[in-house]
Amino acid sequence: MKLSTDRILTTHVGSLPRPEDLLELLRMEDRGEAVDVAALHARTAEAVKNVVADQVEAGIDVACDGEMSKISYHVYARHRLAGLEATDGTGVPGRPAPADFNDFPEMKEAFGNGGTELMKATVCEGPVSYADHGPLDRDIANLKAAASAAEPTDIFMNTVSPGCLSTYVPNRYYPDRDAYREDLIEAMRPEYNAIHEAGIVLQLDCPDLAGARHTDYQAMDEAEFLADAEKSVEALNAATSDIPPEAMRMHICWLNYPGPHTHDIPLKKLLGVLAKARPQGILFEGANPRHAHEWEDLKDAGVPDDKVLIPGVIDSTSNFVEHPQLIAQRICQYADIVGRERVLAGSDCGFGTYAGRKGVFPSVVLGKFRAMAEGARMATERLW
Repeated sequence: MKLSTDRILTTHVGSLPRPEDLLELLRMEDRGEAVDVAALHARTAEAVKNVVADQVEAGIDVACDGEMSKISYHVYARHRLAGLEATDGTGVPGRPAPADFNDFPEMKEAFGNGGTELMKATVCEGPVSYADHGPLDRDIANLKAAASAAEPTDIFMNTVSPGCLSTYVPNRYYPDRDAYREDLIEAMRPEYNAIHEAGIVLQLDCPDLAGARHTDYQAMDEAEFLADAEKSVEALNAATSDIPPEAMRMHICWLNYPGPHTHDIPLKKLLGVLAKARPQGILFEGANPRHAHEWEDLKDAGVPDDKVLIPGVIDSTSNFVEHPQLIAQRICQYADIVGRERVLAGSDCGFGTYAGRKGVFPSVVLGKFRAMAEGARMATERLW
């Protein structure tokens, strides 16, 4: 993971809005319908080339493929792992509504399923193993070709963590979640290693480490949740044992929905668990109204010397474009804690978590990126 000694670098969490024509092809693939495979692959490659160029033009230094090939950040694994299958949802328990929706019941009707209705449900029906390297090979080739043309400072690629998969892809095969998560260590290791060996920064997406507290695991008490989160970090560490920490970053969030978030577990309660994770970079929410204050908690608690902070300085659920001066203020708050060389500017979460979910409009996403780049320039002037 490239760090800068003379300016603040910009990046983001990963997923970006897919073009409408590509989205339709992805939906057909997800539903198991006949799809022109060559056309899908060609359109994906074109979309990656364009989205990397758009990021660089907007001032993003550390860019990615926008997850153009994926219907979502986690169920994409169904096309790569044996043991994961599409289902019509029959016999699969529905996910609990976020705890904050119980306080504000109008949200349940307004929010619906949060985007999951846009894709087929996926479940674990058998032993998991990495079965098809083709999709990953294409993703790597597409990103490297796009980066060669647009020349960002660095590139990263999103992957789902073992804890995330074992939380959000229901298990109908293993005796318990611990056994499922344990097998996912070896099942996902080939993907992690391949991304690293391609010279791409590996990003592990771990929304379960924060967001599952007030959703899937809200019945647990806090101690039980933190103990389970630690198991997921141990699984992540084991699965990435071949990769140096400085070649990795991990993303946590409280889930990317525009709700009250009144039951989010505070970041300060997760710091002990996060400190044990191997990845050097930690991406986390720092811009939305529920978490923008938590830089103070980091200041009080301290940050391990081997960690790099990548706070969200732009929100991923609002069409407001943040003012560059505000962005610069946010960056400087974190730089004052760990030093200017250990901070990158990022986003709270992805802008296309579920392909096709309408949240922040594509043109606004680029407007936010431009504002972040300007804010990073302003912060650089203050810090250097």
